Amino acid sequence: MAISAIFFLDIKGRIIIFRDYRGDVSPKYAEKFMSKINEMEEAGKLSPVIYDDGVTYLYLQVANLYLLAVTRTNVNACSTLVFLHRVVDVFRHYFQELEEESLRDNFVIVYELLDEVMDFGYPQFTEAKILAEYIKTDAYKMEATVKPPMAVTNAVSWRMEGIRHKKNEVFLDVVESVNLLVSSTGQVVLSEVVGVLKMRAYLSGMPECKLGLNDKVLFESQGRTSKQKAVELEDIKFHQCVRLARFENDRTISFIPPDGAFDLMTYRISQNIKPLIMVECSVEKPSRSRTEYLVKARSQFKERSQANTVEIMLPLPADAISPTMKCTQGSAAYVPEKSALVWTIKSFPGGKEYSLRCHFGLPSVEAEDEGKGKMPPIKVKFEIPFFTVSGVQVRYLKVIEKSGYQALPWVRYITTSGNYEIRMV
Repeated sequence: MAISAIFFLDIKGRIIIFRDYRGDVSPKYAEKFMSKINEMEEAGKLSPVIYDDGVTYLYLQVANLYLLAVTRTNVNACSTLVFLHRVVDVFRHYFQELEEESLRDNFVIVYELLDEVMDFGYPQFTEAKILAEYIKTDAYKMEATVKPPMAVTNAVSWRMEGIRHKKNEVFLDVVESVNLLVSSTGQVVLSEVVGVLKMRAYLSGMPECKLGLNDKVLFESQGRTSKQKAVELEDIKFHQCVRLARFENDRTISFIPPDGAFDLMTYRISQNIKPLIMVECSVEKPSRSRTEYLVKARSQFKERSQANTVEIMLPLPADAISPTMKCTQGSAAYVPEKSALVWTIKSFPGGKEYSLRCHFGLPSVEAEDEGKGKMPPIKVKFEIPFFTVSGVQVRYLKVIEKSGYQALPWVRYITTSGNYEIRMV
């Protein structure tokens, strides 16, 4: 990956800032880029990567700016676009907002940053917190020469040396989001679990952390059968601090964590899961101008768990008149701007069933017939603490640091609703 130059262009394609890294492109390529953009926009074929006459243009549009990378080599397009996004994050860290005015007001710092994030077309350091240690926005206030932090000169660019905390703690949240679609007959059409391991590390020094999960691949490779449920994780993505070679070798998640909050890992699990909260809605029509909903909500998880802040959104016809409702648990309210009835239950224990009855009028039989079969699905929101639907468990979380201090690891499990929908009859 070798980028020839980076351009910052305004919305009309005029150059605001241009940094040439390799000397093989000229500013005239910005004009060619804008002409290609206009051509592709007219043809309806816009793409973040454009190749023309031996030159590749890769760009992002941020507010009223184009951030453009130009190269003559066969670069990795995804890596280049990720790099551009990281550059945007760095500038936002310095200027709050990345726009034409902020670039013109801070062009000296912009050139300093462009020299640090890339050298001869190769990406270098894109950690804003590290760069902020020695590229100051108020440089005239500095009393002594600032030395580059160790994070710039060693392999751990995401963590500075010399960090100290009075209390060494690490918090790990295993958060799973359930995406579910249930048909009007009660059959699960789509089910997916998307998980993320959110970590907050407040550790002194340069600690080495090791994390073990009930990973099915690990258990099978070791040839052991455990009473503990093993889970097959898919689409695993790690924070850059994780040693990938170690994980590929023995499935151990080993890393030196950044200081503070970060997402250690994300994963996906495709498995057939039954709805954690099942909602059934039967529609009755006692007269031609009156409709009645009988709704039953049933929790289908273990009794020792409970869902908090459950919100069930039931769609009503847009022309519904004077809805009245009565529920056995929680509260219900009509939200006319959403054409929906929102049923809220603060605490929903496992193995319970609650019901709601709703009456409303319709202005005409024609409107009723038009709306039939076109109702949007029921949407459910919830959060279940101390529970994972996939069964993922943290087997151990070890913290090793050369000073030998004892760290306190805390692990918490949370399951939330993602895109959770149940179609109506």
